[in-house]
Amino acid sequence: MYNGVNRTQTHPRMLTIRQVAQTGILPEHSLRLMAKAGQLPSITVGETKKILINYDRLVEQLQQL
Repeated sequence: MYNGVNRTQTHPRMLTIRQVAQTGILPEHSLRLMAKAGQLPSITVGETKKILINYDRLVEQLQQL
């Protein structure tokens, strides 16, 4: 531990909708519909309202279906 920060902690993989679609997990259109419905583990960033998806949580979410 250094200055109260745990160095073993990993940061989430945040990907755009297009990047997630390129993995083949879901089509881009389905991801956009899910984002609009609030069904994605994501955040909206900036004035352009870019959506960044927590890829690892999405995979977990889909595995639980």
